[in-house]
Amino acid sequence: MIGWIVLGVVVLALLGLVAIYNRLVRLRALVREGFSGITVQLRRRADLIPNLVEAVKGYAAHEKQVFEDVTRARAATANAGSVEATAQSRP
Repeated sequence: MIGWIVLGVVVLALLGLVAIYNRLVRLRALVREGFSGITVQLRRRADLIPNLVEAVKGYAAHEKQVFEDVTRARAATANAGSVEATAQSRP
């Protein structure tokens, strides 16, 4: 009778160990999957940086042209001698 109880306790202990092991393996897989997802997102972000740089360059070129046009118009207005010349110097 005691042999059956000991055997039952041993079997339950083994089942518990198997369950704990399976849980640890599953959690390890989830951690690896999480880090993999982070790596993918960081690569996507790094791949978008050249596009962002090109967009900023294009906007900077546009802004430079607008600044030059405004400076030119302002200088023409400042150098105009009369009201009529000032009116004609404005775009």
